[in-house]
Amino acid sequence: MTYFIYILSFLALLGVLVTIHEFGHFIVARMCKVHVQRFSVGMGPVIYKKYDKHGTEFALSAIPLGGYVSMITNKLIEIEPEISNQLNEEQLKNTFDSKPKWQRASIMFAGPLANFLLSIFIFTAIFINTVDPQTIPVIKSVDQNISYSTNETFLENDKIILINNTGVKDAKDINLELLSYAGFSGKLNFSVLRPEIDDPVIVGVNVTDFLPTSDSQTNPSEYLGININYLVQPIIGKIITGGSADKAGLKSNDKILKIGNTNIYFADDIREKVSRNPNADLEFKVLRNDEIIYVPVKIDSEINQNIRVGVLGIAFGTSRSFSQSLSKGTYETYNLSIKTLQFIGKMIIGNMGTENLSGPIGIAQMAGNTAQAGFLPFMYLMALLSISLAVINLLPIPVLDGGQLSLLALEAVRGKPLPEKVENIIYTGGAALVVMLMIFAIFNDVLRFL
Repeated sequence: MTYFIYILSFLALLGVLVTIHEFGHFIVARMCKVHVQRFSVGMGPVIYKKYDKHGTEFALSAIPLGGYVSMITNKLIEIEPEISNQLNEEQLKNTFDSKPKWQRASIMFAGPLANFLLSIFIFTAIFINTVDPQTIPVIKSVDQNISYSTNETFLENDKIILINNTGVKDAKDINLELLSYAGFSGKLNFSVLRPEIDDPVIVGVNVTDFLPTSDSQTNPSEYLGININYLVQPIIGKIITGGSADKAGLKSNDKILKIGNTNIYFADDIREKVSRNPNADLEFKVLRNDEIIYVPVKIDSEINQNIRVGVLGIAFGTSRSFSQSLSKGTYETYNLSIKTLQFIGKMIIGNMGTENLSGPIGIAQMAGNTAQAGFLPFMYLMALLSISLAVINLLPIPVLDGGQLSLLALEAVRGKPLPEKVENIIYTGGAALVVMLMIFAIFNDVLRFL
């Protein structure tokens, strides 16, 4: 049963990503009136096909790795003249290579664009259906051997808000940003917030050949010399109807600053203060819409493990509107695309381990694991892989979309296409490179099981 889940999850994941990618090519080709001969999901022998009114064959092929859109070109007609007998005059006139360069470029770019749009859609759907936990990275402990470039040093309970002007909120943000500096030598600037200090403090850290090994890259902050907790901010997400917070008039998005004489920094501070004061009257200092207000609250109580404890009746983590979810989904897609491109570059120059590459076996394992974890983790993986597929396809490697876009750009500069013999050599080299990368990725997959 477990193997069935892994196989089914892999096929569903790859099927959606490939279909969306190829549909991007297809729909823009159709808009440019280029005749599409075949739209195939999968490679190899066709096991099912159906034709539409335009004469396009929609096919499901036997090998569930990849897919393609086959468009009519003048070169194809030259090689296989009999194809022209199957086409009408309009289709013969609208070959791919007869179109202006901007239309051909649009068709090539449309596949990766479709994957970017899929990621934005998935992230938006995830964010609108989940709460923002409102976490913040808080330094738990500091290695005394850190080399600082400023008079300010890291202190326990510092809240990290920026790394070199890039905002960070959770472990993913911290790790991605630090990983982007693998191999870097120089200064990293951290903006931190401290209790009782209004303005951020800048802490500069000197690094040399940062994150040089695969082991160091698994926990970048630990290698840097700091141990981080990810704590929930004291911002009310949901008010439980009829609870003490509801009766007192506390509202969602209120940020609790103080309870009685106790300063509140994190959600755990609220839980601790409230639980120790059942049936007590406490005054809450609250930040609401940029205004400080004071709210008297009568704390409810309940029995927990034979002990009476105070209960406030709130949940933490705020909901997101559609516009907030769309904005965050768009930013996540952009940020992860840039980071993916950076990591590929670092693998090429040797600053990041190539064992991070995964082939179909690794993807199948990830798909099965996330599918068993739940629908949202599976969809999150789909969004990540959709970004990877888009970025990799835009690399200037012949046979990939980016390679064909590069050749179109070269054609625009030269004023004519490259000689056919040169193009064939370039495409053969590109295909060989892609095959070698695939073999290497599969080799990595196998090593993980040994």
